[in-house]
Amino acid sequence: MSIRTSEAVLQILSGTGYQTSSSDLSFSNSDQIFPSRFLIKHIERRPSRYTRLLKCSSMLKNHLSNLKLSERTNKLHHVCCKCHGANNNGSGIASEGGHEARFVDSAKKLNINSPHDLLNSNGSAGINKDKSNRGTTVDSVEDEAWEKLRESMVYYCGSPIGTIAANDPTCSDTLNYDQVFIRDFIPSGIAFLLKREYDIVRNFILHTLQLQSWEKTMDCHSPGQGLMPASFKVRTIPLEGDDSAVEEVLDPDFGEAAIGRVAPVDSGLWWIILLRAYGKISGDLSLQERVDVQTGIKMILRLCLADGFDMFPTLLVTDGSCMIDRRMGIHGHPLEIQALFYSALLCAREMLTREDGSADLLRALNNRLVALSFHIREYYWIDMNKLNEIYRYKTEEYSYDAVNKFNIYPEQIPKWLVDWMPNAGGFLIGNLQPAHMDFRFFSLGNLWSVASGLATNDQSHAILDLIESKWDELVADMPFKICYPALKGPEWQIITGSDPKNTPWSYHNAGSWPVLLWQLTVAAIKMNRPEIAARALEVAEKRISQDKWPEYYDTKRGRLIGKQARLYQTWSIAGYLVAKLLVSEPSAAKILITEEDTELVKAFSCMISANPRRKQRNLKRSYIV
Repeated sequence: MSIRTSEAVLQILSGTGYQTSSSDLSFSNSDQIFPSRFLIKHIERRPSRYTRLLKCSSMLKNHLSNLKLSERTNKLHHVCCKCHGANNNGSGIASEGGHEARFVDSAKKLNINSPHDLLNSNGSAGINKDKSNRGTTVDSVEDEAWEKLRESMVYYCGSPIGTIAANDPTCSDTLNYDQVFIRDFIPSGIAFLLKREYDIVRNFILHTLQLQSWEKTMDCHSPGQGLMPASFKVRTIPLEGDDSAVEEVLDPDFGEAAIGRVAPVDSGLWWIILLRAYGKISGDLSLQERVDVQTGIKMILRLCLADGFDMFPTLLVTDGSCMIDRRMGIHGHPLEIQALFYSALLCAREMLTREDGSADLLRALNNRLVALSFHIREYYWIDMNKLNEIYRYKTEEYSYDAVNKFNIYPEQIPKWLVDWMPNAGGFLIGNLQPAHMDFRFFSLGNLWSVASGLATNDQSHAILDLIESKWDELVADMPFKICYPALKGPEWQIITGSDPKNTPWSYHNAGSWPVLLWQLTVAAIKMNRPEIAARALEVAEKRISQDKWPEYYDTKRGRLIGKQARLYQTWSIAGYLVAKLLVSEPSAAKILITEEDTELVKAFSCMISANPRRKQRNLKRSYIV
């Protein structure tokens, strides 16, 4: 973006305001907030009274102090949590030795027969094992889905805090499927919100916020402040010095234990999107106005908006940093991350309190929104017209007015794309880097570009046109292909490293994922084409319950249950429920949809008019409203 363009954008965006009603905590890049290392619930075989103070610093572990045990009895068994906690109104940030410490509140009591009632077979705590409702008749697929979703709920301090990734009774090796994943919980959280069950979402938002700033290292290196964990688990461990009591802790994974040791870039972005959805549907704006929540939003934004070496407004990430969490050649600037990034920026701008400490952050946010939307709409879009333009590109252009800015060689155009591209329709490509375009169709990135408004109105309709035109390839016998087409042969060997799980038409390599139903539904409803979602839902309902809610499906048409797919995968269940609820009540989709605002449109127009290449070529684009 030229200096003149930047000044025009700033002039348009300066002074724009958004309603808020709360004070906020501003901080510099050097500020650090470290919540307690363990969020502990004391479980005893007798009544107890205790006071807990959690302290932390950037270098030292946390300490549990002032724990006093009362007189022992043999008959009463209690679970008591008397700590300052996640549900207080945001004032729980206290200064201690130059650092700030978060405290956890909410006193709760739960009667149990023994501490082991909280443990499942592999030692994790808090998963709801109440089977009292299992005797009821399942009248429909939807009823069964709600039953299975509630069985996946995880409890902490006596309150629901999330849902495990899968609850497959046929699999003895749980791996990390018994953990609460941030990205996996999003459809679960939205389903509960649409059902007007707000507590589990509020608890999830606040407890994951407390995990945000934990000290996390791998090989003596720590990532930037603001990183959200990929997942966490509720564990019970024996209380040191007392074999008759155990303590309950939240144990997060920031990527240190993940395959490939990749940090989850999308977790914080999804967290912001869910926070906005909670406020929209519940009307409880006090949560997003809390000081600690405002601080959490700012930490995520500063991490994403930090200056680097990149010349592009898109986020630069490694392979495996989002839903596709294995090596699939998406390193660089994958569309999925950019769509979530754009959506999170819009949501954050809506929720941030307006004060002097936020001015610089809001200015950077607005600038990034304009540059990011222009970049994606202009350079990621592909249809037959753009395909013809790329086919006739000149290369090695050294000029400020170059048409082929990224030096894309026409020979990169794959044969499958020429045959596959419909005359009416188009999509946003998967990735763009110097001399490289990834022409694969990635579903989540395209669908969320529609929902978030990253794609223009015309582009959004064209994406849905392409989905309808290519229904047999993208939906077929089970919605929805995670990407298209599959990598095969030497290309599969080189790009995936011969990954035995990502074989052609399986898992992330063009497998079919039922969870994508809910994103398809949101996109279709936004563009006033709900019949697309209803049609896909009808396809899924024919077999997803009979197949026991698999994680994904294999083969080109999605006819076989995935070779390594977990059954009763929670986000397959929740994705179906969200789609079902939104189809029956389309207006509820507004909690997830963001519209392009007039200020962005004005800034966009200034950006185009200030571009010398545009003036010279006098091209008109459909994205100028």
